[in-house]
Amino acid sequence: MSHHDRALRLPIIMAQPQPVSLTDLDLTQLGEIKKQFEEELNHLTNSFAQLKQAQAKFKACIENVAEINLQNQGKTILVPLTNSLYVPGKLNDPEQVLVDVGTGYFVQKTRPQATKHYQNKVNYIQTNLETLEDTIQKKRDNMNAVVNVIQVKLQEQTRNTTKA
Repeated sequence: MSHHDRALRLPIIMAQPQPVSLTDLDLTQLGEIKKQFEEELNHLTNSFAQLKQAQAKFKACIENVAEINLQNQGKTILVPLTNSLYVPGKLNDPEQVLVDVGTGYFVQKTRPQATKHYQNKVNYIQTNLETLEDTIQKKRDNMNAVVNVIQVKLQEQTRNTTKA
């Protein structure tokens, strides 16, 4: 049995991350942590904005379903193919709508079912937005703590330099 084979059979013990006080880190390490927090915050805020956009689209779907009524039956309406492309069409049954359920699949639903479907989406996204908002606030608080320690260390460095 080679040394390599024996090494593969040894159990791997991973060290658990140990908490480290920010004041024990040097300015370079603090700068790296600050940069990491900035990148994470940027990603989280972009995700938040995308979720808000998705939520707005689902709210618009609820409004669109509400606008369909019996008075429009048989009338020519503009049917959206994309966000910017509409084609004329006739409304045959105002009580039935096609709902995009994702990945190009559409399901026929009644207007109340469609409204409920979109409202569930809005509510689900709202829950995620609230969770994400809490996460963003915690990251901001952590980054502010790092910035405060950096400022204190820079002030100490300046004092020590002027004393020397």
